[in-house]
Amino acid sequence: MLLLACAVTIYVACEWFVNAVEWLGARLQVGSIAVGSILAAAGTALPESVVTLVAVLFGSEEAGDDIAVGAALGGPLVVGTIAYGVTGAMLLLRHRSKTRAALSSRDGGGPARAAATDDFAGVDFRRMATDQTWFIVIFVVKVGLGLVAFAIKPWLGLLFFAAYGVYFWREMRDDGDVASHDELEPLKLQRRCPSPATWAVLVQTVVTLAVIFAASQLFVRQLEWAGPALGLPAVVVALLLSPVATELPEILNAVIWVRQGKTRLALANISGAMMIQATVPSGIGLLGTPWMFDTPLLLAGAATLAAVIYLERLFRRGTITAGRLTVAAGFYVIFAVALFATLE
Repeated sequence: MLLLACAVTIYVACEWFVNAVEWLGARLQVGSIAVGSILAAAGTALPESVVTLVAVLFGSEEAGDDIAVGAALGGPLVVGTIAYGVTGAMLLLRHRSKTRAALSSRDGGGPARAAATDDFAGVDFRRMATDQTWFIVIFVVKVGLGLVAFAIKPWLGLLFFAAYGVYFWREMRDDGDVASHDELEPLKLQRRCPSPATWAVLVQTVVTLAVIFAASQLFVRQLEWAGPALGLPAVVVALLLSPVATELPEILNAVIWVRQGKTRLALANISGAMMIQATVPSGIGLLGTPWMFDTPLLLAGAATLAAVIYLERLFRRGTITAGRLTVAAGFYVIFAVALFATLE
């Protein structure tokens, strides 16, 4: 019951959050893509970064290190596979509902076919491919550092913070497409006001973030209890279940934005969250743990890289479709099978 209640709470809070963050982007004169890749991603990626930081500072030496490194590897795995897969699945569901509506009318399905071709209208494929390339380079370095030990390795964590700083600067500088107030849905906190007060935008943003964070943490605690109760090893909970819970806001943001016909924002949010996951928790982990990977962590890294390379090729060639995007979730399934195989 608690798991279900947390999931519903996170979904509702995410609806209010994406509504507030779009208004926040408009007030700050931030480009529409940066709203997803920077503002929304920074908010929804907060739970994972906090989990890593708390584990490093307050966890026991061995358990804290395992949780910190698991969060740093599990987050990108879930975002790079399930989040993209769910986005593709939502697009396919939109196709099905529009096809049924079109077939019941007199146009023979023309609008449905047009909708299928417009799924990625406005999406900058080259920019998305560049984001995936950035992630691949950073992630390869991140995994490589988990295979070796040397004296100055902890200090390399600062380079990961610097890498995100460069990405942040690039996103904020390059995106000049600022959303108009007329294009936004009314702020949920002030539905009758066409131009809500700035304080209302800020309050809705901060309160929904707090609710998302609290519900995500409770969700993780319930999974940590349910795992042993079901006889699942700790590594399965750390790499398979907990990351899904902490990445639930990104996944639900994608569901909400696709449902609203804003695929560009959904993809930008996922891409921005991946960059945060590849840098900030990793920097914290490098500074506070030995950062050495075992077999399950290497499997997680391999599955993440395979999924992102697959996506980078699709975006680079401009051959992305809803169905091909859904395939990304298959890499998570392959990882799960491989993980259980290593534990037998």
